[in-house]
Amino acid sequence: MSNQHPPAEAAPDTPEAWQATRAQTALATQFMRDPDAYLSDEKKEIGRQVGANERELFVSCAPPEALQQQFDHVNPEFIAVHDVGTTSSRRLLTGIAAASNRAVQKLFIRRQGYGTALATLEFVEIPTSDGSKLMMFSTEADADTSSRQGLARTLLANSRLGVVMVGELPSHALEAAFKPLRDEILAGSWTNRHLLVLPLCGGSTVATLAAELGRGTGVDVRTTPQVTRPADAWGFINGTWARIREHLPPSRGTPPPAARGGSFPRMAAAPAEPASPAQAPLAMRPMPAVPTSRARAPDNAVSSGLLDRYVHQLGELTGMVSCCVFELSSGRSVAHAGASPGADDLALHGTELLSSIAGTCRALGLGHAIPDAAITLGAHHLLLRAVPKHPGMALHAVLDKTHANLTLARLQVQRMDALFDEQPGS
Repeated sequence: MSNQHPPAEAAPDTPEAWQATRAQTALATQFMRDPDAYLSDEKKEIGRQVGANERELFVSCAPPEALQQQFDHVNPEFIAVHDVGTTSSRRLLTGIAAASNRAVQKLFIRRQGYGTALATLEFVEIPTSDGSKLMMFSTEADADTSSRQGLARTLLANSRLGVVMVGELPSHALEAAFKPLRDEILAGSWTNRHLLVLPLCGGSTVATLAAELGRGTGVDVRTTPQVTRPADAWGFINGTWARIREHLPPSRGTPPPAARGGSFPRMAAAPAEPASPAQAPLAMRPMPAVPTSRARAPDNAVSSGLLDRYVHQLGELTGMVSCCVFELSSGRSVAHAGASPGADDLALHGTELLSSIAGTCRALGLGHAIPDAAITLGAHHLLLRAVPKHPGMALHAVLDKTHANLTLARLQVQRMDALFDEQPGS
């Protein structure tokens, strides 16, 4: 009798449930002219081209695991750019793309069978001297926190060169940021042998932590002088890549450089001395400024005094406990008024809150602007918003819930924007 029952429908997570989607996404069998055509660089790319600047990869597991499987199978050479205390990697990719007449591309990692975007990565294909290309990824993925961290680790661990751009952070915050990176290197599954640390701000702490990062790991970690221009960052990266390709054997059993598509476009730049734009075979155009804290901080007494005046006027609002203007790139306080929480705490946690909200907005396709957020806690309200006419700066304000009306407080804060319309000296 049991043979009379119709077969049970395959559960959504069983392999059989994915067959329809596999049939739709699989490429038809193709006949190649010769082995060289089959083994061309085009067959070694990650994902499938679906648009001029878009690729997609359908997966049935977590994005980091799926990307690792692709790297194990395709074994590509690429550079990964990672942010610590800054948001510079994507801007650097944009500048390099413009300099080489290319566009920043996106890799969409989608859930197989549903098409849901689980993560999005940005990369640029850099032309090399022999006409081939080299991929450069930003590790700043649009994904949930766990996937974002896993993708960053996977990209850095499998890259031929990992570039770590470091913003201005307190010493304890830098130590906390570098520790997980060292733990991952020591874990044993780290194939990348070269890290280049680019400090966007001054300070000897970065060099000390970078030296400790590679100690006893077999990873060559080099720290450059402070980078204040995108062309400098490009020169350091290019010089390091050239040194790797010319003087070191390929890792992980990869074929010789000639078989992998040639060398990186040379700029006649040594790692410690970036080449001038005139020497660049890419004929680089002006690139967007690297968003360091120096570029965003008030650079004169008028601007600094205006921000101080701004926060002190906010501090006089009914129910205001403490408020702070801070830099998003570094989490550094610029102006503060009020009692506890202090400026450093407001800046640090304001950066974390806005970063989390902005990541959610990007994942939902709701834009990339600095969020304007109001959060109600047990006994307090939090206000977070961009500071008018000060790109890269934000306000974090704490109000006493028993004395402040949230709607009225938001209107009063918005009215303070008129302060930035005043002319200096008026």
